[in-house]
Order: sequence, then C-alpha cells, then structure tokens
Amino acid sequence: MTSEYRHIPVLLTECIDALDLPDHPVYVDATLGFAGHSFEAAKHLGKDGLLIGVDQDEVALAAASEKLEAIPADERPELALLRGNFGNLDELLLSCEIPGIDAILFDLGVSSVQIDTQSRGFSFKENGPLDMRMDPGNQTLTAQEIVNTYNAADLTRIIRNNSDEKWASRIADFIVKARAEAPFTESGQLVEVIKAAIPASARRAGGHPAKRTFQALRIEVNSELTVLRRGLDAAVRWLNPNGLIAVISYHSLEDRIVKDLFANYANRCTCPPDLPVCTCGKKPILEVLTRKPIVPTKEEIDRNPRARSAKLRIAKKL
Repeated sequence: MTSEYRHIPVLLTECIDALDLPDHPVYVDATLGFAGHSFEAAKHLGKDGLLIGVDQDEVALAAASEKLEAIPADERPELALLRGNFGNLDELLLSCEIPGIDAILFDLGVSSVQIDTQSRGFSFKENGPLDMRMDPGNQTLTAQEIVNTYNAADLTRIIRNNSDEKWASRIADFIVKARAEAPFTESGQLVEVIKAAIPASARRAGGHPAKRTFQALRIEVNSELTVLRRGLDAAVRWLNPNGLIAVISYHSLEDRIVKDLFANYANRCTCPPDLPVCTCGKKPILEVLTRKPIVPTKEEIDRNPRARSAKLRIAKKL
C-alpha cells in the first residue's frame, strides 16, 4: 500500500468490539473503502469466516483486495469483494448466495483519499473539477451541472436541506449571479463565491465557510440520504437473529436517519398511546444497544481530526 491509499479507520476498536466477530462468521463491510475496518475484522473472523466487502470505487476496491489478500491464507477468511453501492445491498448479497448475515458495518461519508484526490472535486480546500461523483463510471450528474443549471429556489432547497446552512438562500443567489458572468468549472471558483455570500462576521466561526455547501452538493450528486435509507432497510432484512448492525455517521442528517430507523424497528407498535393493550400485533425487530451514540476519544481526535464528528450507533436483530 502506498501512502496515497493510507486511510485511518474511525472508531476501529469500538466497532470491532461491538460487532462481536468471533461469534459472527458472516460479516459485511458495506463501505469497504481501503479496508481499514475490514483488515482488523478479518483477523477476528479467521479462516472459517466470510468477509463481504462492498464499495463503488474501483480504486478503493483494488487497494482493499491487495491489503486483505496479504493476510496469510491459513488466517484469512473467505473474501467476496463486490463493486457496487450499498443502496443495492439486496442484489449484491443475493449474488453471494448466502441465507443471511451476522454483522454489518456502515462507515458513511467520504474517505480521506477521496477528499484528498483533487480530480474528484470533493474538497473545498484544494482546487479541482466540480465533480463529486462517488462512482464516475455509472453516474452522470455532477456538482458542476447542479451549480450551473439549477434555479435559485432548487439550490436553496438543496443547500438548506442537506446541510442546515443558514445562509443557503444568499449562497444560491450569489451562485446564480456569478454563473451569469462565467460558468463554474472548478471548486475554487465556488469557494470564492460562497465566501463572498456569507457575511464576514459569520465566517469567523464554525469552520470553513464552504464546508456545508460542499456537503450539500455531494449529498445531492450521490443521492446519499435516499441510498442510506434503502441500504439500512436491506441490512436489517438480511441480518440473522442476534445479528448486529453498526453505523458510523459524520453529520446530523445521517445520524438522524440512523437514529430514527433504529427507533422505528425497535418500536413498531402503531396502537394509540392510550390503548391499554397492544392490538396491532407488530413486534420489535431491533434492540438498540446504544442509547447515546459512541463518539471518538480525545486521543483519537488528536490522531485523526477527521474523526471529530463521528457517531457510532449499534443495534441487534431480535
């Protein structure tokens, strides 16, 4: 592995401990990336386990395969590394011809390598093409198309709904005005317009002023929130009894979806609150094991600042 593909897995010990892998031989890493979590998981699974890794980035998939196959054959679990999006988890797992799974991990968001690769256009710190596609080979919509063609109302909706950006309307207006003079082609252009749109007093706190808008565009380009809901629903269906699901999220929108979905599966009764006895017959499907999300320690954040916003939630299939 070259330095280009080094990636620090977030909440690694907490994930491995929570998933109880020695007792769960079929493990799915729904966001394989560069196998940071799966490399450690493979050691616990051993040669009798099955490790299914899913990623839509072929560069990451190739690097993960190389890393995992470096584990000695007599210690390595069976590997099934699949190219695809976890929103299509049903089809991907059907291709493995397995009846169910025992543990699954979702590590959401963009990997450090994707952020740091200028040609991908995810970063607001490095100038590059306004792309932001997770899977360029199978996606056509780019951030460049959005900022150059969406009207101000749609831009406002995307930026506000996908990032809680309080200056969404003003940013959208500035984008529309700027593109009338010259279309956006690079991320640096967009950063400067966002900076101009946000008042100086508001730019002094809360991190980089373009962070929220770039997040919002990335979510729109990749339909991330829709894909997340679909992937989580599929994961719950595939879990065997006592199977475990762990999800690491990095912003409030993702965490809210995970929290609400876990709660809905744990509290399925639809009877009126004042009804003394349940008559709907709907039974809980999940037990939520994390009343509050697990967050990184100060030591981990010092080692890896990108872990700062991470939240881990875990649930068990009943």
